[in-house]
Amino acid sequence: MYKAVGSPGSRVGRVLWMLEELGVPYEFVKADIRSPQMYALNPSGKSPALVDGDVVVTDSAAICVYLADRHPDKGMGAEPGRAGRAAMDSWMHYAQSEFEAPLWNKLRHRFILPAELRVDVGPATAHDFREEVQTLERRLGDRQYALGDRFSAVDVLLGDMGAWARGGKFAIESDNVNAYFDRVLSRPARARAQTVGAK
Repeated sequence: MYKAVGSPGSRVGRVLWMLEELGVPYEFVKADIRSPQMYALNPSGKSPALVDGDVVVTDSAAICVYLADRHPDKGMGAEPGRAGRAAMDSWMHYAQSEFEAPLWNKLRHRFILPAELRVDVGPATAHDFREEVQTLERRLGDRQYALGDRFSAVDVLLGDMGAWARGGKFAIESDNVNAYFDRVLSRPARARAQTVGAK
């Protein structure tokens, strides 16, 4: 049985969503960031972590890819071959290094950094996020999901970021992107994951 380890409200929610989509047995283990329990699994002490027997995987994107690869029959991973893997990797790297960056930057300056280091990054992050929404709109094109007509691990990551953006009052000035987020965030597996994460 998998163990998803992390603090409620963190990126562990993506892992729970992914596990619910796969329909595999798992246990949610609550652990605070930078607690001894998290440091034992991740040198940074950050969550989430996935424990699969002797294998420990950290970073939400890496965990979602790992799980998709572990369960190819569920159809949530890359298409077969180098081109399929490259397409999925491109989406995952874009999601974490580009689309999520303004969200994370604003969060750091609102809640995480020491008070003396915080500055008002609101206008800059709003500008950056507006550009990322335009990029996402172009990348999606007329696709229903990131990889085409099927829901994948990429959509788990992007969907969670979309919920984060909406919760943080970031403007999503694209009907297509908003429709995409509505589509992925309404999935029953996400609702189940949220229930598990709130316990």
